[in-house]
Amino acid sequence: MQALLRTMPRPLRRIATPERIALVEQFVRFGIVGAIGFAVDTATVYGLRGAVGLYVAGAIAYITAATSNWILNRIWTFRGQGSGPAHRQWAKFLLANLVGFVLNRGAYAVLVTVWPLAAAQPVIAIAAGTAAGMFVNFGLSRRLVFR
Repeated sequence: MQALLRTMPRPLRRIATPERIALVEQFVRFGIVGAIGFAVDTATVYGLRGAVGLYVAGAIAYITAATSNWILNRIWTFRGQGSGPAHRQWAKFLLANLVGFVLNRGAYAVLVTVWPLAAAQPVIAIAAGTAAGMFVNFGLSRRLVFR
């Protein structure tokens, strides 16, 4: 990290404190985990939509993706942070991210309902939902689940 700081212009070095750099690194890891969750979410929706419909597939996919995100965030993004039994932390993660869930699945539901292209290609609605909930989920995960 020190090498990175030395290569930055002086005005940027004042802003780029080690704490801020660590936060950005953590957010990037969170984003990578989110991209993996996006893939899990999308695969689940596409795999289940014929059997249970888009809405139920979306709900199942959210739980599946949120669980995979929690596991990866626990072992990589927020390694060594948080306490208590794993099942409690998982429940806390899901509970803390309910706001993100509402934004995520709200955007998904609206788009598959009102936009025929999103209903035909749900990946569009999944991507919009992921973007809608990402920043809220990061903040809540960092402050409430993995502290």
